[in-house]
Amino acid sequence: MTVTYWLTCAAILILLMASAFFSGSETALTGSSRAKLRARADRGDGGAAAALALTEDSERLIGSILLGNNVVNILSASLATALFTQAFGSSGVALATLVMTVLVLIFSEVMPKTYAISAPEDVARLVARPIRIIVVVLTPIVAVIRVIVRGLMAVLGHETAPGGHLFSVHEEIAGALSIGHATGAVQKEDRDRLLGALDLGERTVEEIMLHRSEIQMIDADLAPDALIEAVLASPHTRLPVFKGERENVVGVIHAKDLLRAVNRAFRDAGDEPGLAHFDLMSVAMQPYFVPDTTALDEQMREFLDRRAHFALVVDEYGSLRGLITLEDILEEIVGEIADEHDTEADQTLTPNAQGDYTVDGGMTIRDLNRALDWSLPDDEANTVAGLVIHMAQSIPEQGQVFSFHGFRFEVLSRRDNRITRLRIRPLTRRAAQPAIEAD
Repeated sequence: MTVTYWLTCAAILILLMASAFFSGSETALTGSSRAKLRARADRGDGGAAAALALTEDSERLIGSILLGNNVVNILSASLATALFTQAFGSSGVALATLVMTVLVLIFSEVMPKTYAISAPEDVARLVARPIRIIVVVLTPIVAVIRVIVRGLMAVLGHETAPGGHLFSVHEEIAGALSIGHATGAVQKEDRDRLLGALDLGERTVEEIMLHRSEIQMIDADLAPDALIEAVLASPHTRLPVFKGERENVVGVIHAKDLLRAVNRAFRDAGDEPGLAHFDLMSVAMQPYFVPDTTALDEQMREFLDRRAHFALVVDEYGSLRGLITLEDILEEIVGEIADEHDTEADQTLTPNAQGDYTVDGGMTIRDLNRALDWSLPDDEANTVAGLVIHMAQSIPEQGQVFSFHGFRFEVLSRRDNRITRLRIRPLTRRAAQPAIEAD
């Protein structure tokens, strides 16, 4: 038991403690909530601010911690091997491997990581400053390692984004909401609203627009009496005005503007018939067209900036695709908005006593999934009818039944080439392959 022996033991102990520090720091800095750290930093917590700054360059942070951790682990294992070899001969190598594996696993990995994950923000603010010094010292070595790693990744066909963040705020919030809902801490309605707001930037106008075949329009050539009757019969406040053919939209009429103009026409008519010289286009607004690829969050900002509620959607060739309103976008956040003009016939989803659901063919898959917590894919189609047509590779007839993605789809009604109504029921067992059942 020489001085060298005890110095070696002390060095191994210090290296194990350093390994525990690196392991706990990595877990705390990668597992802490940036929102909580930001809140603490805003209250003047310097440690939280340092932790936030470290996570801005996640690649450099992880590289420095892993480099430091591996150096101390390898050095401690080397010292232990020399120590045990001196004491036990050739069998000391195996004994050193066993002892160091147990010590590193328990005291340098599991224990510090468990402690760090139990209070990640508290640990992150404590270790941020010393880790920042280590990162600065090891930056030259880490920079060389980063170049080598990126070169190897490029050879393998995977490009890495320089300066990319380790954390995705969207994914962090979505994950927290999912966990909260699973544990009962977050209500389904609250989860759906927050996720709907987060997803606006990922979705386009095309996905939620009202298709052109379902748009109620006003013919500019209608007689004044017929025009007023058509506007009053519609449940909508704003109606596109076309001339000649429906593709040729020349304006948008607001019911309130129309009534004001009619009232003014009767007031100024004198002895002539009140609507004799009524001109619809004199009160129609200029139509507002938007591309079908516009993101929903961008379109909502445009609506707010223009103080508009209504836009016509066109494709890359300028052809009319449909229309979208501010209410349509808001419904992606808060769910279906019904008013006094909506009737039972307008409902797109109706539960039945048999445990199935009657669904409007034009209902979007996303809305159906959100309403019933289902997971039907929406990669190939936006609407339920579109999904059935895609899976069937044909336009089904009324009464046909399909089974795919773990659900049974029955076509209840069809108008021309459009599926207008379906009955959907979850299957007890997920179908292995899409199948068409004989009715």
